Amino acid sequence: MHRHVFLGIIATIGNYDEYFQIRADAMNMRSLIRKVEVFQLLLEYLNDSGSKGCNLPSLLCLKELYLLLYRSKILLDYCAQSSNPLASPTPLLFLQVSLITVVTQLMDAFLRPLGQTSLVSQILGGLVFGPSMLGHKKMVTRILFPMKGSLILNTVATFCLNFFYFICCVKMDTGTMLKTEKQAITIGISVFAFAFAIPLGLSFAFTSFVSMDKTLASALPLIAISQSFTVFISISVLLTELKILNTNVGRLALSSAMFTDVVSLPLITVIFAVMQVKTANKSIVTLLWILLSIGALLVVIFYVMRPTIIWYISRLNGKPIDEFCIVCIILCVLFTAFCSEFIGQHYSMGPIFLGLAVPEGPPLGSTLISKMETLTGGFLYPLYLAVSGLQTDIFKINFRAAWIITVIVIVAFLAKIIAVILPGYYYKVPMKDCVVIGLVLNGRGIAELSMYNLMKNGQLLTGQLFSFMVLTLILINGIIAPLVKLTYNSSAEYRSGKRISIQHTKQDSELRIMVCFNKNEDIPTMFNIIEASCASRESNVEVIAIHLVELLGRSRPLLLAHQPHDTLPVTNCDSTQLDNALKQYTQLNEGCAHVQSFTSICDFDTIHEDVCGISLDRRANILIMPFHKRWEIDGTVEVKNRGVQTINIKVLERAPCSVGILIDRAILSGSPSLLIGKSAYYVGVLFIGGADDAEALAYASRMARHECVNVSVIRFLVFGEENSKDRKYETNLVDEYRYCNNRNSRFEITEEVVKDGIEFSTSVRGMVDCFDLVMVGKSHPQSVLLHGHDQWSECPELGVIGDMLASKDFVRKASVLVVQQQRMGGRFINAMPSQIVHNVPMNEPPIPSCTISIDENGRM
Repeated sequence: MHRHVFLGIIATIGNYDEYFQIRADAMNMRSLIRKVEVFQLLLEYLNDSGSKGCNLPSLLCLKELYLLLYRSKILLDYCAQSSNPLASPTPLLFLQVSLITVVTQLMDAFLRPLGQTSLVSQILGGLVFGPSMLGHKKMVTRILFPMKGSLILNTVATFCLNFFYFICCVKMDTGTMLKTEKQAITIGISVFAFAFAIPLGLSFAFTSFVSMDKTLASALPLIAISQSFTVFISISVLLTELKILNTNVGRLALSSAMFTDVVSLPLITVIFAVMQVKTANKSIVTLLWILLSIGALLVVIFYVMRPTIIWYISRLNGKPIDEFCIVCIILCVLFTAFCSEFIGQHYSMGPIFLGLAVPEGPPLGSTLISKMETLTGGFLYPLYLAVSGLQTDIFKINFRAAWIITVIVIVAFLAKIIAVILPGYYYKVPMKDCVVIGLVLNGRGIAELSMYNLMKNGQLLTGQLFSFMVLTLILINGIIAPLVKLTYNSSAEYRSGKRISIQHTKQDSELRIMVCFNKNEDIPTMFNIIEASCASRESNVEVIAIHLVELLGRSRPLLLAHQPHDTLPVTNCDSTQLDNALKQYTQLNEGCAHVQSFTSICDFDTIHEDVCGISLDRRANILIMPFHKRWEIDGTVEVKNRGVQTINIKVLERAPCSVGILIDRAILSGSPSLLIGKSAYYVGVLFIGGADDAEALAYASRMARHECVNVSVIRFLVFGEENSKDRKYETNLVDEYRYCNNRNSRFEITEEVVKDGIEFSTSVRGMVDCFDLVMVGKSHPQSVLLHGHDQWSECPELGVIGDMLASKDFVRKASVLVVQQQRMGGRFINAMPSQIVHNVPMNEPPIPSCTISIDENGRM
């Protein structure tokens, strides 16, 4: 009887439309359990008694329906038993990461004005939820950070560490690690030797003469050795946050740390292998086996993986790196981490060496950085720091152990500073710089933190020792960053105590022009200005050209000086055109012009340090920078690089010489090239008043010596201010330039009287497109001509008039050079000097170039 009933049910389910309806009904949770029980009885009966009359599709559908209902029942039982969603590991992980991120960002916002780095705030962010603060409350531990949730969070943080190390090592230039200058090598050896020998000897003295427990006695030598390491990754992150990576101090500290890594990295590997053998009570044969396994892994990385990567890149023939290559690299990172753990080493060893094996820079290095740096640096790196803070319990710290370790840490701290001062004195490095370098090399970071975690996991450090080491790391970094910011000001290096502007330079002295290039499009107009500067036997021109290349795929900035016969290296922007232009200019002005070229490969946040440093070293009279916007041939404006705008603003603030910003519109006007032909080149100067306009006038006066350059100076006078003191100074200045060029038909000065800003802008709009180049000062004294224009300024680095001339609606074709005269002591030279123009005496009254008459209504 029951057999026929069940077979009837199966026959009805054989209809697939009704089957899908049953699947939909099965999602009704209230009848779910009952249906599961019914179908369970059904299947048991069929299996026991046999179902010869049942068709196979119907039976398969029934079994599938049963599995669906059973899984849904499990989900229902789980939800009924755990009304708290945090019982699930996934939402718990999301909440933990979100809370840690919010707290660390709040900490960073509060501590950064106090001079602290992000490392301190991120560890403190984890410390907040650890047993040191909120973690001692049972509710926080039970709900937010239970044992099973902490295990998942630690696993994610460990996974993060591998990729962070890999990306940091990809940035390292292995080619320059062994080519460090002698000064950095000496400092690196001195720092490692002092910081290794003195704290280690002190730790042995403590263990011999001071009573302490066995765990501290065994860990003390390892703690002392850990103080000797100066890890490149930690120093690079610290210098970047302090924004001194591209200064002389930053370069020397980074080079010293890089060389120290060359020495310490093999030592760390050997020490860890010895620790493994000692902990497991193994023989020397085991140690040799571990070292051989490490050697085999390195052979695979450097002699199998690296050649394969280089071969694959060569096959691309300049094409972008594809996703297949990126995925393979990620798999290699995970594979090398597994191999490191398999041979008994720390899991991060493989990714570190793989990162060193990957070619730095473009195309692969820069691609990996662009795809992974935001994730690793913005998320993975802070998470690991926060998790380390989460494991720190300051209440477990024993006072007796704390003071012993404190003495060793302080001695190691002072030893590194002394180790920098001694070779620094030999190489004549200023004492202040030596102290700053010593402070920086004492910096701690994620590498030291992972070392402490490694010792803790290997039971070489107890929980209280680990907590105290994390606390010392926070305190040392918390002291170093504010001290460096207080004692070192990189901008002070570029202040010149002598006036070297064009206006205050002798008329026939050598003119030193420094020009910066970012793209090949900057070259034609820039070289027109250089050629218009008129190199001659009586007054030579020295050109200092610097190619600005954004640092991509590297962590160490490079400043390359090229000899005259060298060609510039090919970087992310092809330098062939620049090299050809320099050679052509030198040949055209043989014996009258000299060229020195540089390439600066650096992050755009600090590349202005190179620009200002070279201009000071080469005693440049004027430094010309490209504008950050570029005009297309159809007249549209394309924002080229906001980083260039940041460079311009910082250069204007710190440059030791006069600065010009070139707004290039040559592509619209088809301006002639002075290097190729003898076509006329028209230059206009808008003179309103002030030191910057005086510098523009002085530069234009020199350009007028060139046989192909025609200079027109338009002086704007405000109606009704004839007797003002400033106008008398400016009149003397203009009259003297008029006198100096009274026999030069290519130089003329006209004066135009205007009442207000509207008349001024109308007049300028009508004349600027008659010129190939318009020159104007950046800053001007208070004047009615400027009222209303400053409200619409988009680019403050150009000043009010320069910003107006940069507008695509105001000027259509003319290029613009906005000039700022050299600052003295951080201020503009606003007062007119007693000697106004060069060193030329006035033996006869100037002859005015035009006569202006004004009627009683103010009309000319």
